Amino acid sequence: MKKRKIKSKILIIIMLLFLVTGCQTTLVNEDNEAVQNPETGQSLTENILCQPENEQTRKLYEENGVDLDKLPKCSEFTPGSTEYDGLWTGIFVKPLAFLILTLGKYIGSFALSIIIITIIIRLILFPFTRKMAVQSEMMKKASPELARIQKKYEGKTDQDSMLRQNQEMMMVYKKYNFNPLTSCLISFIQLPLLLAFLEAINRVPAIFEENFLGIQLGTTPLVGFSSETFYMYIILLVIIGASTIFMFKTTNTQGSDPSMKMMPIMMSVIIIITAFFMPSALGIYWSVGNIFAIVQNVVVKRGMEKHGK
Repeated sequence: MKKRKIKSKILIIIMLLFLVTGCQTTLVNEDNEAVQNPETGQSLTENILCQPENEQTRKLYEENGVDLDKLPKCSEFTPGSTEYDGLWTGIFVKPLAFLILTLGKYIGSFALSIIIITIIIRLILFPFTRKMAVQSEMMKKASPELARIQKKYEGKTDQDSMLRQNQEMMMVYKKYNFNPLTSCLISFIQLPLLLAFLEAINRVPAIFEENFLGIQLGTTPLVGFSSETFYMYIILLVIIGASTIFMFKTTNTQGSDPSMKMMPIMMSVIIIITAFFMPSALGIYWSVGNIFAIVQNVVVKRGMEKHGK
């Protein structure tokens, strides 16, 4: 168990070091405050990949020291059209941004482009996320037995008791074919692609300048409530909230552990509150990913029940 924990910590450190090379940065003013577009409520990203076309947005960037002339127009952006700014950006973010822009121009909608590419990415990751979903279901079944073992050795901190507790827990893991390290590895495999896609969306101004079904993609729901199509922002928030709650419900691995039952609820509340202040494009991305995860987990669970696992 200790070796596994050490390996997990090493993987986390490696991933964090990898992620910090070339991440998006928030545009700040002279007082080091985040610059927001007053029309949309969106906090602007400093290291955008291409030029915004909206005059108000361009003015905000120029007033805060960003030289837009060095950037290509979004319609002309390619992975090699901007300066090198890190391995992370070069390998993941720029190609995904180019894919969003190219598909968006082809089908006439960046919102649909985000939806389609989100589904494609989820399908690519399906073999990994399916295995993770199976592990999640196995953990649910193992949780009552693990809880009994933890209660049995509660307060016993001597080496022999700790060793017996670990051995008994390992037997339960073996019984249900559950491997904690496998779950961690699967998460690390899928995280880079999902995070890079999120960053690619954030760094392409053209996405946030589009309107989709009455929703201005750069506008936060909080600002959108005062628009003529306020009901569409309400619908978006309902979808975000409902999909988030159901997603956490279908992926909860804690089983009967009472100390962890509040975690999905707390996470759902935090995400729903955050959704009020994030651009609608990100809300669409989050919702589509949630819905895919829900369907996937339901299919996996029914498949396991059918085969008696």
